[in-house]
Amino acid sequence: MKLAKVARTLIGLGVAAVAAVVVRPDIADKYLPGSGERAQEIRAKLPKSLVDHLPPYKTANATTETAAAPAAGGGRGGAGGQAGGRPPVPINTEAATIGPMPYRVDAVGTVQAVASIAIKTRVDAQIEKILVPDGAVVKAGDVLVKLDSRQIEAQIKQTEATIEKDKVAVETAQRDINRFKELLSRGTGTQLNLENANAALSTASAQLAADQALLQNQKVQLTWYTLSAPIPGRTGVFTSKAGNIIRSGDNSATGTIATIVQTAPIYVAFAVPQIVLPDLRAAVAAGNAEVVATPQGSKQTSKGKIALIDNTIDPATGSVMARAIFENNDDLLWAGQLCNVRVTLRVDENVVSIPRTATQAGQIGNYVYVIENNVAKVRQIKVLRFQDGRDIVTDGLKGNETVVTDGALQLTDGARVVVKNSDSLKGAI
Repeated sequence: MKLAKVARTLIGLGVAAVAAVVVRPDIADKYLPGSGERAQEIRAKLPKSLVDHLPPYKTANATTETAAAPAAGGGRGGAGGQAGGRPPVPINTEAATIGPMPYRVDAVGTVQAVASIAIKTRVDAQIEKILVPDGAVVKAGDVLVKLDSRQIEAQIKQTEATIEKDKVAVETAQRDINRFKELLSRGTGTQLNLENANAALSTASAQLAADQALLQNQKVQLTWYTLSAPIPGRTGVFTSKAGNIIRSGDNSATGTIATIVQTAPIYVAFAVPQIVLPDLRAAVAAGNAEVVATPQGSKQTSKGKIALIDNTIDPATGSVMARAIFENNDDLLWAGQLCNVRVTLRVDENVVSIPRTATQAGQIGNYVYVIENNVAKVRQIKVLRFQDGRDIVTDGLKGNETVVTDGALQLTDGARVVVKNSDSLKGAI
């Protein structure tokens, strides 16, 4: 407890000493040479409303009103006048550039299959043979599973035999009609016999048609015993193996024999801010919207194009969903995978850009320090967007200006500077 009390006392004395030096740096400088300059730097970082109530700091060469130098340095807090007597501030610089700049939008997307089909049986049967391994790449129409079809094949043969019998009955009824007609024409037959023969023919013909329809139905059912791939894609794991009994209408995990996912082509769905929707629609209409997807954890990329834009904007997020389609012949994209998506909407000409580290933010808005004759000058700018580590500037710079990229926190308007990376910028200052 005593040590804690002593520590608090020492901290309080230290804070009081710093405050005293800041309030009267001229007196402090008499007892601690150089402390006045340090106090002046601290003053420069204080709010102007507070500095206005402090006494001025007088040096041997000049009298500097700290109130006249608001927010010295402070980086993103503003800019003010250069304190007299300060040495040049070491900085790094880079030239603002002007030229073509692609307009890109970055997002995180999810890979989605164009189609995903669950393979199920329509009949109760035993699996006779599985013709492809788990995870096989298949084409549409490839046979996947053969079921035991002996029973339906026997029923088909039985129906075919019945049809042959029906055909004989039809032929017999037709001969009876012809005979009764001849007898009736000779006056030895009766009309009743002829009518009965016609009725027998109609009955035999109807039975023949019914059995032929039954045969067609059975042949359709026979196709259910051969399970083929309805789409091209990749199969998953087969949940049932040869010898298992499978049943139609089974909604359990084993009811789906396998699932086929179409992988080529494939979709990537992603959300973009609604503010870029007009530009996105214009790029899609012009056919210029190029999409590059990079699976997370991979350096390989795949190129595609916008397939569709959703018809509503999500009011909760202010974003709209878009979907790009990729050929994916190399199987780089996998259903359910997360990807970094970059959409190039267009290429803007004569764009002025600066490194993101050069842009400062303060009460006056965004600004940069421009170096002219080894002196830092505040230049207010307007930033359109941030892209690829650079700010796109629409006002305040014309290009080829030299801006401060490192050391801006120590600068004020009019501060003298020394450029640390001047060897790489010969002739820029």
